[in-house]
Amino acid sequence: MSNSDTPASARDEATGENAGHDAEIGATVAALTADDLEPASRRHLLGRLVTEVRGRDLGQLFRPKAAIRWMADVVGDIAPHVPVRDLETLHEHFDGLDGDELADRLIRNAARATAGIGAASGGIVSLEWAVTPTLLTAPILLATETVAVVAIELKLIGELHEVYRQPITGNTGQRATALLHAWSTQRGVNPLLPGIGVATILGTAARKELQYTLLRRFGRNLTTLGPLLTGAAVASYLNQRATRGVGERVQKDLRKKRPELPSA
Repeated sequence: MSNSDTPASARDEATGENAGHDAEIGATVAALTADDLEPASRRHLLGRLVTEVRGRDLGQLFRPKAAIRWMADVVGDIAPHVPVRDLETLHEHFDGLDGDELADRLIRNAARATAGIGAASGGIVSLEWAVTPTLLTAPILLATETVAVVAIELKLIGELHEVYRQPITGNTGQRATALLHAWSTQRGVNPLLPGIGVATILGTAARKELQYTLLRRFGRNLTTLGPLLTGAAVASYLNQRATRGVGERVQKDLRKKRPELPSA
């Protein structure tokens, strides 16, 4: 039966279920972006995210090109849920730090958070290998780790814009679009970028750029499958290095065009 033949009530129910599922994933991802999580809490949240991700057309994860499109869709869905603290909140959380010092602290914390994701994901894989083969579960774990890391970096990018007095404005969809574009290009948001919806901009060259960047990240996360805890150690290190690189590149770009910061 085609979509046109599906009763409207059934379509509405399916849409509602999908929206509810996306909201659950978004809430879990938002919790994972916290920079003060204990390792046990991070493992718990990552395991919960794996369970939630299982409900999203998993067949695509076993076809490489479809898997990247799948991750781009998931990242697009969770981007509006990423919690970005405004400058006032950042000042409160970091005892009045400002400017480059505050930016450096945010980059350090985000790098530690993604290192924790790599360690948690590698630990989960090590445990799974000790119990059962992971040929079926590995793509899910890798995709989950990638999505969680991207969410942390989206939050970092948004907060760096706050620090350098270039807050990302617009409605929720527009801010999500700007964050995704900034993450893909690893540059500050272009204020001249038209304020259009996520679906529109990600249907153009920007979507291909997003998919390409995700492909590189997904490939790097294959290190999670290393034997025993070596996978966790390598994934932790590579996540930390990559996130620090993203933060420093965006920071450098924002410095060039920042307005004059208030003197201490």
